[in-house]
Amino acid sequence: MKVRTFAFVYGAVFLIVAIAGFIPGMTAPHTHPDVTVTAGMGLLLGLFPVNVLHNVFHAAFGLWGLVAGRGFDAARIYAKAVGIVYTALALMGLIPALRLHTTFGLVPLYGHDVWLHIVLAAVALYFGFRRDADR
Repeated sequence: MKVRTFAFVYGAVFLIVAIAGFIPGMTAPHTHPDVTVTAGMGLLLGLFPVNVLHNVFHAAFGLWGLVAGRGFDAARIYAKAVGIVYTALALMGLIPALRLHTTFGLVPLYGHDVWLHIVLAAVALYFGFRRDADR
């Protein structure tokens, strides 16, 4: 797969996930004492904790991926950024100290989000840093 295709696919998936996070039937009720932004709080597909800020974050990465997929260099930068940011988010999701697992109370990153972020980061890092990338 080309890095441009990767950016388009990730962008589309992030955008779909963002939209799904805003659909009440796609999220199960959920609360967490360390999350202070409770608007849109729920478990997407009954597994992944989300709130309105989490959905906006996904939408931003989705739009960025769709735009970045139009050029090789932009797609490569996008892949590297997704890999690095999602690695950081996965690590934060493991650390309840200072409420890092909820991004200081703003965005839930714990539970099933941790392994999902690890998988997303690993794939993105592969496409962002592989030496034989196809244009």
